[in-house]
Amino acid sequence: MKKLLAIILFLGALTLSAQDDKKEEPKDGWKRSGNITFLFNQSAFNNWLAGGTNNISGTVGLNYNFNYTKGDWAWDNKLIASYGLTKLKGEEIQKTDDRLEFNSLVGKKASGYWYYSAFLNFKTQISSTYADGTQTSHFFSPAYFQFGPGMLWKKHDNLKVNIAPATSKVILVHGHLTETGEAFGVAQGETSRYELGAAVNAYYKLDVMKNVSVENILNLYSNYLEDFQNVDIDYTINVVMKVNKYLSANLSMQTIYDDNAYEGFQTREVFGLGINYGF
Repeated sequence: MKKLLAIILFLGALTLSAQDDKKEEPKDGWKRSGNITFLFNQSAFNNWLAGGTNNISGTVGLNYNFNYTKGDWAWDNKLIASYGLTKLKGEEIQKTDDRLEFNSLVGKKASGYWYYSAFLNFKTQISSTYADGTQTSHFFSPAYFQFGPGMLWKKHDNLKVNIAPATSKVILVHGHLTETGEAFGVAQGETSRYELGAAVNAYYKLDVMKNVSVENILNLYSNYLEDFQNVDIDYTINVVMKVNKYLSANLSMQTIYDDNAYEGFQTREVFGLGINYGF
């Protein structure tokens, strides 16, 4: 119930904000925007009585949008990639971030801000992960696909909500990960899992003040075929505080709830001084 209330409040905030947000109608053709970001953190200690461990870390990220509009049709695409490493003195290099995601949403205008829609979401990771010397995941394992028809409410490129009540979800893993047991919801001895459920995807980006932007990405999914009351949640907030054209302070926070993968909330947070290249 608490999760459902939070979802309702979030979507309500999007609607209220949209009432005061006036934008021009999109022009036909392609509209592309994106940036490449490098975040760097470093700490060094020498005879520091309070203690501390020398460390260095860095994260490279890509956030790219390429949207197309033609008459009553709208096609929005978003590519997100992020990879981070950290090195503590005396220890092996470890991953701090590993994400590759592609979203595609096509819609044909029905009435007002409403569109008939169809969407595709793909998620995986870039490199392998190990636990106690055993490989637990790697590129395309797991790989998540979601797709289905629905209805899109779109005020403009920076404010939209897609509701898809007949969404297919496919989880793929390599066979060696399920040799001894279940992995990422895929049963032992299997390499895939199919689900049918309902999905809600919301996107809202705004400038809270000069040179400070906040991007919100919310994905919800509930499986009709098993434990419908358990709603998978994937929420990301990206805050960019520009110093100048190339430098910014960047904060990214993500929380995931997926009881097939882990019984509890997964969270990550990355903050640092960023070198940005926009295109």
